[in-house]
Amino acid sequence: MIEMSKKFHISSEEDIKSGKTTDVYFSRTERILEAEGESDREVVAEVTSGSLPNGWPWGVLSGVDEVANLFEDVPVNVWTFPEGTIFRPYDVNGYRVPLMIIEGKYQNFLSLETPMLGLLCHSSGISTKSARVRKVAGDKNILAFGIRRMHPALAPMLDRAAFIGGFDGVSSLAGAEEIDRDPMGTMPHSLIIVLRDQIKAWKAFDKHIPEDVPRIALVDTYSDEKMESIKASESLKERLDGVRLDTPSSRRGDFAELIREVRWELDIRGFEHVDIVVSGGLDEYSIPALKEAGAESFGVGTSVTNAPVLDLSMDIVEVDGELAAKRGKLGGKKKTWRCEKCLENIVKPADGDRPNCPICGGETGPGLELLVEGGEIVKDMPAPEVIRDRVLNQLENFELDLDDEG
Repeated sequence: MIEMSKKFHISSEEDIKSGKTTDVYFSRTERILEAEGESDREVVAEVTSGSLPNGWPWGVLSGVDEVANLFEDVPVNVWTFPEGTIFRPYDVNGYRVPLMIIEGKYQNFLSLETPMLGLLCHSSGISTKSARVRKVAGDKNILAFGIRRMHPALAPMLDRAAFIGGFDGVSSLAGAEEIDRDPMGTMPHSLIIVLRDQIKAWKAFDKHIPEDVPRIALVDTYSDEKMESIKASESLKERLDGVRLDTPSSRRGDFAELIREVRWELDIRGFEHVDIVVSGGLDEYSIPALKEAGAESFGVGTSVTNAPVLDLSMDIVEVDGELAAKRGKLGGKKKTWRCEKCLENIVKPADGDRPNCPICGGETGPGLELLVEGGEIVKDMPAPEVIRDRVLNQLENFELDLDDEG
């Protein structure tokens, strides 16, 4: 029998900072460079994305705050796009866009490449998927319901990344604390099943839960959603804020038509104030039809927490001031200019002049900002709310064409 040293299979902050979560070939490289007397090599490395999952046209960068903490007290300089930046992998001229640049002695940070990429790739994938959902949901309410599908140690990161991507709230206690919001959610089927009666469960929720929590009745536990919606509305009347349809796919049929039916039956009985909340297997592809049918809120889970990670990579482009890059990558330190109007990027050599945007003619500004200088974090980390606002403001400039993806 294997004796476990930890109760849960997770790495500590010390494990991550010390490089214990790196790939073994970096550890071997570290040993070789030291043995060869090459430990003082100064490098410039850049993080880029060659492509995004499923043909996605743009991504949302997140996880930058954790990268800052990763490189704190490590004698390197780090430049990065601000957290929440929406980017295309290539600039207007077809060059890969550096999302982050690390400069310093390679020996000092080579063991941190693996955790750095993990922090960025995972969080950015979730924020990107969330922003795609927000784009199609418009002004409707969307909540993150997916932490039960992933390792619980990741709950704060998962919910933070979803919120940054544009979600209105999260269900987990830890995630809500991370974004300084109250947790949001309705009621589980188990409440109704244990109490053995839908009406009793709805009324018990109304009786015992604080007034500031919306009264959303789950209406698909035992019988027809239309009839349960009517029962819930007649039971709580004006106190009822909404009904949630979490109908299993095996019973769902045409989900949009079901929503229309429920909406009609509630309206003709005078329950126009009761919103329809839907959940269960939702993503950016299914939401538009449900929104059109009358759904007002969406609980989105697995599709976001299990979002594909962004395939980011780090590559050395300079060694001791000399150009160096493997094939397929461009050598030399670069500067990324970002159009202040259309938000397109223009990549130039680091010593190049500031260009105007060739797409719209607008003025450009530096895209990357100094995050860490000599191991000291020099950039204030904005609150999740501020980052979320940044994403929402940029979304107006980035479109989705779901038919052309994949």
